[in-house]
Amino acid sequence: MTKQSQIKVAPSILAGDFGHIADEAKRIEASGADYLHVDVMDGHFVPNLTLGPQVVAAINRATDMFLDVHLMMYNPYDYVERFVEAGADRLIIHFEASEDVEETLKYIRRCNIKAGLAFCPETSMSMIPKFLDKCDMILLMTVHPGFGGQEFMPEVLEKIQFTRDVCNRLNIRAGGKTLNADSDDFDLPPFDIEVDGGINAETGHQCIEAGANILVAGSYLFKAPDMSAAVKTLR
Repeated sequence: MTKQSQIKVAPSILAGDFGHIADEAKRIEASGADYLHVDVMDGHFVPNLTLGPQVVAAINRATDMFLDVHLMMYNPYDYVERFVEAGADRLIIHFEASEDVEETLKYIRRCNIKAGLAFCPETSMSMIPKFLDKCDMILLMTVHPGFGGQEFMPEVLEKIQFTRDVCNRLNIRAGGKTLNADSDDFDLPPFDIEVDGGINAETGHQCIEAGANILVAGSYLFKAPDMSAAVKTLR
Protein backbone atom coordinates (compact mmCIF):
# COMPACT_ATOMS: atom_id res chain seq x y z
CA MET A 1 0.00 0.00 0.00
CA THR A 2 1.19 3.51 -0.81
CA LYS A 3 1.58 5.91 2.12
CA GLN A 4 -1.17 8.52 2.35
CA SER A 5 1.37 11.35 2.40
CA GLN A 6 2.56 10.28 -1.05
CA ILE A 7 -0.89 10.32 -2.70
CA LYS A 8 -1.43 12.98 -5.36
CA VAL A 9 -4.78 13.93 -6.88
CA ALA A 10 -5.15 15.19 -10.45
CA PRO A 11 -8.64 16.40 -11.46
CA SER A 12 -9.29 15.90 -15.17
CA ILE A 13 -10.51 19.12 -16.73
CA LEU A 14 -12.16 17.03 -19.46
CA ALA A 15 -15.06 16.62 -17.02
CA GLY A 16 -15.39 20.38 -16.59
CA ASP A 17 -17.30 23.06 -18.49
CA PHE A 18 -15.26 23.89 -21.60
CA GLY A 19 -17.25 27.09 -22.03
CA HIS A 20 -15.62 28.37 -18.84
CA ILE A 21 -12.34 26.52 -18.97
CA ALA A 22 -10.29 29.22 -17.22
CA ASP A 23 -12.77 29.25 -14.34
CA GLU A 24 -12.61 25.46 -14.15
CA ALA A 25 -8.82 25.61 -13.96
CA LYS A 26 -9.09 28.06 -11.07
CA ARG A 27 -11.67 25.79 -9.42
CA ILE A 28 -9.25 22.88 -9.59
CA GLU A 29 -6.48 25.04 -8.13
CA ALA A 30 -8.74 26.15 -5.26
CA SER A 31 -9.63 22.54 -4.46
CA GLY A 32 -6.16 21.79 -3.13
CA ALA A 33 -5.46 19.19 -5.81
CA ASP A 34 -1.84 18.49 -6.73
CA TYR A 35 -1.96 18.45 -10.53
CA LEU A 36 -4.33 19.53 -13.29
CA HIS A 37 -4.84 16.68 -15.76
CA VAL A 38 -5.48 17.54 -19.42
CA ASP A 39 -6.71 14.88 -21.86
CA VAL A 40 -5.74 15.42 -25.49
CA MET A 41 -7.54 13.12 -27.96
CA ASP A 42 -6.90 13.02 -31.70
CA GLY A 43 -10.00 11.28 -33.05
CA HIS A 44 -7.79 8.47 -34.44
CA PHE A 45 -6.01 6.67 -31.62
CA VAL A 46 -9.21 7.18 -29.64
CA PRO A 47 -12.62 7.88 -31.22
CA ASN A 48 -13.11 11.19 -29.44
CA LEU A 49 -11.63 14.58 -30.35
CA THR A 50 -10.77 17.15 -27.69
CA LEU A 51 -8.40 20.07 -27.29
CA GLY A 52 -5.00 21.04 -28.62
CA PRO A 53 -1.98 23.17 -27.68
CA GLN A 54 -3.82 26.50 -27.81
CA VAL A 55 -6.34 25.38 -25.20
CA VAL A 56 -3.55 23.96 -23.03
CA ALA A 57 -1.89 27.39 -23.27
CA ALA A 58 -5.15 29.05 -22.17
CA ILE A 59 -5.36 26.71 -19.17
CA ASN A 60 -1.74 27.48 -18.35
CA ARG A 61 -2.45 31.22 -18.37
CA ALA A 62 -5.33 30.70 -15.94
CA THR A 63 -3.40 28.75 -13.29
CA ASP A 64 0.04 28.11 -11.85
CA MET A 65 -0.72 24.43 -11.34
CA PHE A 66 1.41 21.56 -12.64
CA LEU A 67 -0.12 20.57 -15.99
CA ASP A 68 -0.27 16.80 -16.45
CA VAL A 69 -0.95 16.48 -20.21
CA HIS A 70 -2.08 13.08 -21.46
CA LEU A 71 -1.60 12.67 -25.22
CA MET A 72 -4.08 10.07 -26.48
CA MET A 73 -2.87 10.48 -30.03
CA TYR A 74 -0.76 8.89 -32.75
CA ASN A 75 2.67 10.32 -33.59
CA PRO A 76 3.06 12.27 -30.33
CA TYR A 77 6.71 13.01 -31.19
CA ASP A 78 5.55 15.53 -33.79
CA TYR A 79 3.65 17.55 -31.18
CA VAL A 80 6.02 17.52 -28.21
CA GLU A 81 7.46 21.00 -28.75
CA ARG A 82 4.04 22.56 -29.26
CA PHE A 83 2.70 21.19 -25.98
CA VAL A 84 5.89 22.11 -24.14
CA GLU A 85 5.56 25.67 -25.44
CA ALA A 86 1.90 25.64 -24.36
CA GLY A 87 2.97 25.01 -20.76
CA ALA A 88 2.86 21.26 -20.17
CA ASP A 89 4.88 20.18 -17.13
CA ARG A 90 4.57 16.49 -17.94
CA LEU A 91 3.71 14.87 -21.26
CA ILE A 92 2.29 11.37 -21.19
CA ILE A 93 2.40 9.35 -24.40
CA HIS A 94 0.82 5.97 -25.11
CA PHE A 95 2.87 2.85 -25.59
CA GLU A 96 0.34 1.76 -28.21
CA ALA A 97 0.45 5.00 -30.22
CA SER A 98 4.13 5.75 -30.78
CA GLU A 99 6.42 4.13 -33.35
CA ASP A 100 9.48 4.85 -31.21
CA VAL A 101 8.52 5.02 -27.56
CA GLU A 102 12.04 5.37 -26.17
CA GLU A 103 13.06 8.17 -28.54
CA THR A 104 9.86 10.11 -27.80
CA LEU A 105 10.40 9.81 -24.04
CA LYS A 106 14.00 11.01 -24.47
CA TYR A 107 12.81 13.95 -26.56
CA ILE A 108 10.29 14.99 -23.92
CA ARG A 109 12.97 14.90 -21.23
CA ARG A 110 15.36 16.91 -23.43
CA CYS A 111 12.68 19.60 -23.38
CA ASN A 112 13.19 19.80 -19.59
CA ILE A 113 9.79 18.47 -18.59
CA LYS A 114 8.73 15.14 -17.16
CA ALA A 115 7.88 12.18 -19.41
CA GLY A 116 5.11 9.67 -18.70
CA LEU A 117 4.16 6.45 -20.47
CA ALA A 118 0.57 5.21 -20.55
CA PHE A 119 -0.72 1.68 -21.10
CA CYS A 120 -4.22 0.66 -22.19
CA PRO A 121 -6.01 -2.03 -20.14
CA GLU A 122 -5.48 -4.71 -22.82
CA THR A 123 -1.72 -4.20 -23.13
CA SER A 124 0.34 -6.90 -21.47
CA MET A 125 1.99 -5.83 -18.24
CA SER A 126 5.14 -7.63 -19.45
CA MET A 127 5.84 -4.51 -21.54
CA ILE A 128 6.12 -2.24 -18.50
CA PRO A 129 9.51 -3.15 -16.88
CA LYS A 130 11.49 -2.21 -20.00
CA PHE A 131 10.50 1.44 -19.66
CA LEU A 132 10.65 2.10 -15.92
CA ASP A 133 14.11 3.66 -16.11
CA LYS A 134 13.26 5.63 -19.25
CA CYS A 135 10.38 7.73 -17.95
CA ASP A 136 9.26 9.61 -14.85
CA MET A 137 5.85 7.97 -14.49
CA ILE A 138 3.72 5.06 -15.65
CA LEU A 139 0.03 5.72 -16.28
CA LEU A 140 -2.21 2.66 -16.15
CA MET A 141 -5.58 3.25 -17.74
CA THR A 142 -8.38 1.78 -15.64
CA VAL A 143 -10.90 2.30 -18.47
CA HIS A 144 -10.60 2.23 -22.25
CA PRO A 145 -9.13 5.60 -23.28
CA GLY A 146 -11.26 8.08 -25.15
CA PHE A 147 -14.34 8.85 -23.09
CA GLY A 148 -15.11 10.11 -19.61
CA GLY A 149 -17.63 8.55 -17.26
CA GLN A 150 -16.71 4.90 -17.85
CA GLU A 151 -16.80 2.24 -15.14
CA PHE A 152 -13.57 1.23 -13.43
CA MET A 153 -11.96 -2.01 -14.67
CA PRO A 154 -10.87 -3.95 -11.56
CA GLU A 155 -8.69 -6.32 -13.59
CA VAL A 156 -6.13 -3.48 -13.92
CA LEU A 157 -5.43 -3.71 -10.17
CA GLU A 158 -3.18 -6.69 -10.88
CA LYS A 159 -1.17 -4.57 -13.33
CA ILE A 160 -0.79 -1.80 -10.73
CA GLN A 161 0.46 -4.31 -8.15
CA PHE A 162 2.84 -5.85 -10.69
CA THR A 163 4.31 -2.45 -11.57
CA ARG A 164 4.82 -1.46 -7.94
CA ASP A 165 6.37 -4.84 -7.13
CA VAL A 166 8.84 -4.50 -10.00
CA CYS A 167 9.79 -0.99 -8.87
CA ASN A 168 10.36 -2.23 -5.33
CA ARG A 169 12.32 -5.29 -6.44
CA LEU A 170 14.61 -3.30 -8.75
CA ASN A 171 14.85 -0.30 -6.38
CA ILE A 172 13.47 2.06 -9.02
CA ARG A 173 12.47 5.37 -7.49
CA ALA A 174 11.20 8.77 -8.63
CA GLY A 175 12.33 9.77 -12.10
CA GLY A 176 13.17 6.19 -13.01
CA LYS A 177 16.38 6.29 -10.98
CA THR A 178 17.69 2.94 -9.75
CA LEU A 179 19.16 2.90 -6.26
CA ASN A 180 22.25 0.86 -5.54
CA ALA A 181 24.64 0.41 -2.66
CA ASP A 182 26.66 3.48 -3.68
CA SER A 183 23.67 5.73 -4.22
CA ASP A 184 23.26 9.04 -2.40
CA ASP A 185 19.55 9.24 -3.28
CA PHE A 186 17.97 7.00 -0.65
CA ASP A 187 15.59 9.80 0.26
CA LEU A 188 14.06 9.78 -3.23
CA PRO A 189 10.28 9.19 -3.18
CA PRO A 190 8.78 6.13 -4.84
CA PHE A 191 8.34 5.85 -8.60
CA ASP A 192 5.11 7.48 -9.75
CA ILE A 193 2.25 5.20 -10.82
CA GLU A 194 -0.81 7.07 -12.03
CA VAL A 195 -4.27 5.64 -12.67
CA ASP A 196 -7.00 7.17 -14.80
CA GLY A 197 -10.60 6.14 -15.36
CA GLY A 198 -13.60 5.48 -13.12
CA ILE A 199 -11.78 6.76 -10.04
CA ASN A 200 -13.87 7.57 -6.96
CA ALA A 201 -13.38 7.13 -3.21
CA GLU A 202 -13.84 3.34 -3.41
CA THR A 203 -11.86 2.57 -6.57
CA GLY A 204 -9.20 5.12 -5.66
CA HIS A 205 -8.61 3.31 -2.37
CA GLN A 206 -8.30 0.00 -4.25
CA CYS A 207 -5.68 1.52 -6.56
CA ILE A 208 -3.73 2.95 -3.63
CA GLU A 209 -3.80 -0.46 -1.93
CA ALA A 210 -2.38 -1.95 -5.14
CA GLY A 211 0.45 0.61 -5.28
CA ALA A 212 -0.74 3.66 -7.24
CA ASN A 213 0.15 7.09 -5.88
CA ILE A 214 -1.43 9.50 -8.42
CA LEU A 215 -5.20 9.43 -8.93
CA VAL A 216 -6.78 11.11 -11.94
CA ALA A 217 -10.49 11.73 -11.42
CA GLY A 218 -13.03 13.56 -13.53
CA SER A 219 -16.74 13.00 -12.97
CA TYR A 220 -16.31 12.12 -9.30
CA LEU A 221 -14.67 15.46 -8.52
CA PHE A 222 -16.60 17.74 -10.85
CA LYS A 223 -20.00 16.39 -9.81
CA ALA A 224 -19.17 16.62 -6.12
CA PRO A 225 -20.94 19.38 -4.15
CA ASP A 226 -17.55 20.32 -2.71
CA MET A 227 -14.52 19.51 -4.88
CA SER A 228 -12.09 20.22 -2.04
CA ALA A 229 -13.81 17.66 0.20
CA ALA A 230 -13.86 15.13 -2.64
CA VAL A 231 -10.11 15.61 -3.21
CA LYS A 232 -9.52 14.84 0.47
CA THR A 233 -11.58 11.62 0.26
CA LEU A 234 -9.31 10.40 -2.54
CA ARG A 235 -6.20 10.97 -0.44
